[in-house]
Amino acid sequence: METIQNYVNGQITASSSQRFSPVYNPATGTQIRQVVMSTASEVEQAISAASLAFPGWAKASPLKRARVMFKFKALLETNLDRLAKVIVEEHGKVYSDAVGELTRGLEVVEFACGIPHLQKGEHSANVGTGVDSHSLMQPLGVCAGITPFNFPAMVPMWMFPISLATGNTFILKPSEKDPSLALELAALLKEAGLPNGVFNVINGDKEAVDVLLTHPQVQAVSFVGSTPIAEYIYQTASTHGKRCQALGGAKNHCILMPDADMEMATSAIMGAAYGAAGERCMALSVVLAVGDDNADKLVKRLEQHIANMRVGPGLVQNPENDMGPVISSQHKAKICDYIQSGVAQGAALKIDGRHYTVKGHEQGYFVGPTLFDNVTPDMTIYQEEIFGPVLSIVRVPDYNTALNLINQHQYGNGTAIFTRDGETARQFSEDVQAGMIGINIPIPVPMAFHSFGGWKRSIFGPLNVHGGDGVRFYTRMKTVTSRWPASVRLEQHTSSFVMPTLE
Repeated sequence: METIQNYVNGQITASSSQRFSPVYNPATGTQIRQVVMSTASEVEQAISAASLAFPGWAKASPLKRARVMFKFKALLETNLDRLAKVIVEEHGKVYSDAVGELTRGLEVVEFACGIPHLQKGEHSANVGTGVDSHSLMQPLGVCAGITPFNFPAMVPMWMFPISLATGNTFILKPSEKDPSLALELAALLKEAGLPNGVFNVINGDKEAVDVLLTHPQVQAVSFVGSTPIAEYIYQTASTHGKRCQALGGAKNHCILMPDADMEMATSAIMGAAYGAAGERCMALSVVLAVGDDNADKLVKRLEQHIANMRVGPGLVQNPENDMGPVISSQHKAKICDYIQSGVAQGAALKIDGRHYTVKGHEQGYFVGPTLFDNVTPDMTIYQEEIFGPVLSIVRVPDYNTALNLINQHQYGNGTAIFTRDGETARQFSEDVQAGMIGINIPIPVPMAFHSFGGWKRSIFGPLNVHGGDGVRFYTRMKTVTSRWPASVRLEQHTSSFVMPTLE
């Protein structure tokens, strides 16, 4: 049985731990490898390697760090197909979705390539007589990223490219459910010229995480996962004096207005609800349909679309499946329990995905697309994040009722509205209490040069990921105010006839 080890100081490092976690292919339900659960001392060794590497990397010019990012970008593009297949094997999402995930991560790498501009700081001349002020955006030191199973490429690349480009060293703790891609990324970073110790991978569970959260040499922690864990991460890291950005759960709503383009909206809702088997923090899980006629039309169209969906393994081509399995048997059981709770609490189960099977993959962790109608805000399937292919239709009489439901929900990650009316759309974007807003766009994930983050219990910490917030999170400002006394000017100079270059 292949064992996934750690990556410390530029090389694969065997662990002495006797604890392992199985890694499954979700499409078949079979174990394909195991991953080590690192000891606390092994996490400390990675922190030590990152600490020793920090001074040299921090002093490297932004131009040099950007050139490493440029090479890493090219290597990602060259290896895109191979990396996507690694994601499909361990996560289960369909191949094109894996390519899309890598592409969105690649966009953050492209953003980080501009670090010589992004990390310039500011300057003010003559703030007083003969006095100038300028600011420096300096790296923090050792930073850590703790990432979830649903995006083994994209979420780590929300974090470490900007962290590395700004001069920090980094320790990645990936999900134990799909850990292989982290080591692939580490190998490509080394090939791109990243010095040893600047990027490290530690596999493990809470024992490893708690070392990262409490160790005095770790300066900042980034996390994406469920809200209870995000809150724990934020509280623990903050108590130990670290910067922390902890992104939690979501219950993303959309409002379907009666004037919406119904065919366009239906197609958009389908992809946002069932793409990646609903295992996205930006998945659309609630539609607030304004008016019963509007809801009836939507449900009818959704039923027709769902009947034509292809569900199966992620590498099947010609045609490709629309949706793959969920990550594990335990998560499948949890989703099915949510579906049962919806039935028990009186929602109308229009399409039941609990007993979905795929021929030849009967042991795979498949849950079919599930549709509920007549869901009410007091139901568990409305209140909690299911993280599976379950869509709830809530019928509301008017726009204001819909808006109030979104604003009253504990989560505020993303939201959307489908309408042809510009005034309604503009008012929605002004008044809705969520961090990312889509106008006729179901998954409003911003590009890498903007920042990603929600509101309310979808995030803990003041700064979002990537974009301007990402650069600010991984640097700290130092402001220098200076006055120079009169001095004797040098009278002799040496001429040089070579084009000056910087290293």
